[in-house]
Amino acid sequence: MRMSFVAVAAVLAVAAPVIAQLPGAPDKSRVTAGTYAVDPAHTQVAWEVNHMGFSMLNGLFGASAGSLTIDPAKPAATKVDITFNVAESMSVTSTGFATHLKSKDFFDVATYPTARFVSTGVQPMGDHWMLNGNLTIKDQTKPVSLTVRFVGAGQNPMNKKVNVGFIATGSIQRSAFGLGMAVPVVSDKVDLKINAAFVQG
Repeated sequence: MRMSFVAVAAVLAVAAPVIAQLPGAPDKSRVTAGTYAVDPAHTQVAWEVNHMGFSMLNGLFGASAGSLTIDPAKPAATKVDITFNVAESMSVTSTGFATHLKSKDFFDVATYPTARFVSTGVQPMGDHWMLNGNLTIKDQTKPVSLTVRFVGAGQNPMNKKVNVGFIATGSIQRSAFGLGMAVPVVSDKVDLKINAAFVQG
């Protein structure tokens, strides 16, 4: 017995998987003015360097503290202050490499366990912002510019609070911070990608 087109469509509609809508969405109207605390579990800096022209090396650092002060009506007044616990949150795929990175040759985490970024200005530019600030690594503070894009905002069903998230990209010169072996054994340029999540207090 042949099923009608309407009947077939009805069966397929029932059988089709339900696509759940994520709690967050790239809707700027969901962002409320105020101060947000950094979410350490979901904020990370991914870095990449060129190793001798043979391969690309990657690693991660996590945030340990920080805040975002934002008012959608006054985006240029946004303030960001984030501390990264380099000593405890460094993540690479080799134990030996991690030990080397923590040594005096690179981050010297026994003396300088954390790094910190503090914004100095924000320039809204259409679909993205330019975030300027000072980055401190190994007691060396240098200006850094990051391109920031809004990921989304909404109420987190786990903590029932408004969460906001951003992706920032940029680069630094590791020689400016006294990080590691001389150029060009490893590239001086370090590319950064930061996933930053914040929770409203």
